[in-house]
Order: sequence, then C-alpha cells, then structure tokens
Amino acid sequence: MLIEDIDLSKDVSKQALLDALKCEAGNIHITDIMTALTHLKKENIYVQAIYREEYNKTYIQSFLMRIKEIRDNKKQYKGIINVDKLQEAVEILKSQQKIAENDHDQHMHFFKIYRIITIYTTFIMNEPVHPVGMPFPGGFEIKQEIGTYYCPVKESQKDNPGAVCGICIAEQDPNV
Repeated sequence: MLIEDIDLSKDVSKQALLDALKCEAGNIHITDIMTALTHLKKENIYVQAIYREEYNKTYIQSFLMRIKEIRDNKKQYKGIINVDKLQEAVEILKSQQKIAENDHDQHMHFFKIYRIITIYTTFIMNEPVHPVGMPFPGGFEIKQEIGTYYCPVKESQKDNPGAVCGICIAEQDPNV
C-alpha cells in the first residue's frame, strides 16, 4: 500500500501510515539516492559559503539516515494520525510534486525521498522536518527545548510554495 492508497475519509493509524511509508521507502533505489544527493549538492550552492559545509553534512546525513531508518523501523506504533493535517500535508506535497515534475530529473529523485521523509518525521516521529542542529544563516539552528522544536525561519518561509513549513511541527523560534 502507498500513501495515495490510504483512505483519508476515516481514522488512520500511525502503524498503517508507517507501513505505507516503508513500502514506498522500499522502492527507493541507490540510484535514486545518488541522484537526489547530486541534486541536493547543486541546490546547496545557494547556501552562504560559511554555512554550506555544515548544512551539507547535516542535511545529507539526515537525508540518508532517515530513508534507512524508515526501511528498518520495526517498532509498532499506537495511536491515530490527525487525518486533516495529513490530508493538508499530502496536498502541499502534491503541489510541490507538480513543481518538481516541471524541473529536472534529479529534482524528482530528491522529491520522491523528501516526500517520504517529510511525512515520516512529522506524523510518525513527531519531529521537525529538518533535524535538530540544522544550521541556518545568522548562526541560528533548529532547536529543541522542553519538548518543543523551534525553527529560525518558519515564519519567513510559511508562504513559500517550495517549503514544508506548513507541515512541520516546529514553531517559530521566538528569539529570531
């Protein structure tokens, strides 16, 4: 079963969503990962040089590790997903997919993986899309304090059609 096969008109268990994500992650091949990483490195040239190395390291490591984590996840999850939020996330990702389809092939390989990771981190792990410690310009980073995740750019990126800030559980860092 794939994410598109899930009936969002009724309750969806975390386990059912994880099973769909694992199925999709199982269809990701090493060539998809290599092409996606090439895309990431090309896109990261737009990151300020002083942050680029750390950004690449953090982003690429988390990117690779998450897809492996999803495939290998043997935990049994209890609970029901907020179907309205999942539907909203799926719609945001569908519109981003249309943009990716009009871009080059490398972007689609990246997007295929990014979509799985975004839904997994948000709805299964209850974590922000970008990992804690992810650097951002100005010396800011994704933080966790007393069970709440904070992002330095959430507010400024919330209307960006290419961002997943509308899906991400992180809150705007009040100190930025």
